[in-house]
Amino acid sequence: MAAPKKGRRAPASQGHPGRALILVLIAIAGLIGGMFYSGTMTPRLGIDLAGGTSFTLAAQNQPGKPNAINETNMKTAAGIMERRVNGLGVSEAEVQTQGSNHIIVNIPKGTDAKQARQQVGTTAQLGFRPVLSIAAGAKTPAPKPSPSQSGANGKGKGDKAAGGKGAQGTQQNASSAPSPNAKPTSQGRAVTDALKKAPSGKPTPSGPAKPSAPVTPPQPGGAALPPALQKQLNALDCSTKKSRAAAGEKAAGTKPSDPVVACHDDGSRKYALGPVGVEGTDVKDAKAVFDSQQGQGWIVQMDFTSDGGKKFADTTGKLAAKAEPQNEFAIVLDGAVVSNPRVSERLNGGNATISGGFTQQSAEDLGNMLSYGALPLSFKIDDETTVTAALGGEQLHAGLIAGAIGLALVVLYLVAYYRGLSLVALASLGVSAVLTYTIMTLLGPAIGFALNLPAVCGAIVAIGITADSFIVYFERIRDEIREGRTLRPAVERGWPRARRTILVSDFVSFLAAAVLFIVTVGKVQGFAFTLGLTTVLDVVVVFFFTKPLMTLLARRKFFADGHPWSGLDPKRLGAKPPLRRRRGAAPTQTKEA
Repeated sequence: MAAPKKGRRAPASQGHPGRALILVLIAIAGLIGGMFYSGTMTPRLGIDLAGGTSFTLAAQNQPGKPNAINETNMKTAAGIMERRVNGLGVSEAEVQTQGSNHIIVNIPKGTDAKQARQQVGTTAQLGFRPVLSIAAGAKTPAPKPSPSQSGANGKGKGDKAAGGKGAQGTQQNASSAPSPNAKPTSQGRAVTDALKKAPSGKPTPSGPAKPSAPVTPPQPGGAALPPALQKQLNALDCSTKKSRAAAGEKAAGTKPSDPVVACHDDGSRKYALGPVGVEGTDVKDAKAVFDSQQGQGWIVQMDFTSDGGKKFADTTGKLAAKAEPQNEFAIVLDGAVVSNPRVSERLNGGNATISGGFTQQSAEDLGNMLSYGALPLSFKIDDETTVTAALGGEQLHAGLIAGAIGLALVVLYLVAYYRGLSLVALASLGVSAVLTYTIMTLLGPAIGFALNLPAVCGAIVAIGITADSFIVYFERIRDEIREGRTLRPAVERGWPRARRTILVSDFVSFLAAAVLFIVTVGKVQGFAFTLGLTTVLDVVVVFFFTKPLMTLLARRKFFADGHPWSGLDPKRLGAKPPLRRRRGAAPTQTKEA
């Protein structure tokens, strides 16, 4: 007795169609459960649907660079701004040039507008400058001298302005007796083991500064400031936002090779700084990392370019040989000091770590500034407006009405032409809609995907693509019935040909969506992304839902017997007489490429 021949194993959709349907239901349940777990039940909306903030930035001429405003530098600046905004975790932000010297930045609602403004508006050159002197940020009245001081110095002789001798004496007293309850600030402190905690302090509203850590003036052995620079430092006032903004604008316009006076970004201190030792363009990368091994908490790791590593090594080598505070370097962005770590030895290797009292947010902000702070141009914010979603809401309403009309027409066509088969198509469209909605909802918190008007258009276009796949399969089945076959073999024989057509059609749609996503920017990418996503889901639904469902329905009498309302009535389709195999003829098999 001959052994039976081994045939190809039937796919799950043919041999066990119920398994494929259960798999789809499990996937839907898992996605819905993920929505409840994340607490996100609706997709994240783009700026045209939810509103947001729009900034208009104008490029400024820089000292010594009269021809810096050109197309190349504008595109470079726009790219850096886009990466800087994305560093805040913002998606669907629009950064584009307008005219010859403007950049428009649109940030969707849900983003901290104040933080975004600071990040986007901070557009001047980044530089590492050596610290020459530090003083309290605000102008404070001279402290009353003690009896011994009155006898030696008279009535406050020399206490003319903050930063003068009297102020320095006050700071020295504070340095000799720092507060035992001093708390670290969010300012950067140390670069690896060679950088120690830098001084910090904040002035009180009235009276002399009371620093939480010693504010140290130049030591007796240190070099004295040039009279002109000392005069500028004495006159600098960092106590208000307006004065700090004016000081920052003035410092940002100073040449890198010239010394400068600048305020700390929180106004607590003011600095006299030397020429730029390392430029921001020499920073290759910077990121915030939580240090659990040495217990330093949040730190900022910096990597320099090869030339930047050499400059940084030379700068830290010179600073390490000096006394406080001239062994510190200030990280200056847009004319303001964002951190001033202290150096104790030369740092080689092209990398460094800033640590000391960071919170996660402050570490990420500093890392973002170091990574994307060096722009080829300087900018100022010309206009800041809040974008409402009223216009986008009206357009969305009109688009949804158009989509509903189109969907209703598709449903009417399916019911009128395919009758009972229309239930399969509608169920498949429902599964595709649920998968699309849940995935887009989960992609919001996962990758920052935001649904905008073009993306909605892509989802509406996908209705036609998905319905077209069902029609191709249904027509293949009906062709087999016209050839005289019963429903069950017609379902299986029509599938290979329909499958090839569906895959080719969806591949072309996905390829078009991928090319569109790569070569376009802004909102058009939302359309391309949604179109590509729904095209992939169309393949999943047809393979794992529509085909298994048809296999199960082919076993039901209503469809198998060709009921007039099933859409598969042989008489209505003009079927030929049943095919009969000739005796001795080999069985035919459907071939597929």
